[in-house]
Amino acid sequence: MTSGRRRPEGIGSTVVTGLHRNLALGMMLLLVLHVLTAVADGYVDIGWVAVLLPFTSGYERAWTGLGAIALDLLLAVTLTSVLRHRIPERWWAPVHALTYVLWPAAIVHGIMMGTGSAWILRGVGLACLIAGAAAIAYRLMNRQPDETRRGAIGREPWR
Repeated sequence: MTSGRRRPEGIGSTVVTGLHRNLALGMMLLLVLHVLTAVADGYVDIGWVAVLLPFTSGYERAWTGLGAIALDLLLAVTLTSVLRHRIPERWWAPVHALTYVLWPAAIVHGIMMGTGSAWILRGVGLACLIAGAAAIAYRLMNRQPDETRRGAIGREPWR
C-alpha cells in the first residue's frame, strides 16, 4: 500500500505503516508459538537444528525444510527491517524483496504439512494464497518508484 500510486497521505500513511508493523509483529509471535509447539510436541521428530537448517528434519523432510527456508528468510527480513535506518536502502530493499520467496514457501509448507482431515487448514492456506496473489498483482500494477526521493536517501551518509 505504501509503495504504489495510491500511497496514503498524512495520517493514512501512519495508519498503514503502523498496521504493517503490528501485523508483522503479531505474525512473528504466532510463528514463535508455532515453532515452539512443533519442536516440543513429541508426536513427530522435529529438532531445533531442523528449525533453522533446511532439509535436516527426520519428519517430512521436504515440507519441513521449506518451512525452515521461510523462517530463515523471515529472520533476514526482520533483522534488516529493524536495522533499516542504520543500513543503506540498497541493502535493505533486496533483502526485504525476499518476502516474495518467503511467502509462497510458507504457504506451501502450511498446505503440505497439514493433515488429510484438516481441510479447513488447507482452505485457509488457499485463501492466504489467493489474498497474497491479489496483493502482489496490486503491487505490480501500481508501481511508482519515487526515484528522486530514493536517490536522496541513497546519498545520505550512513553511520
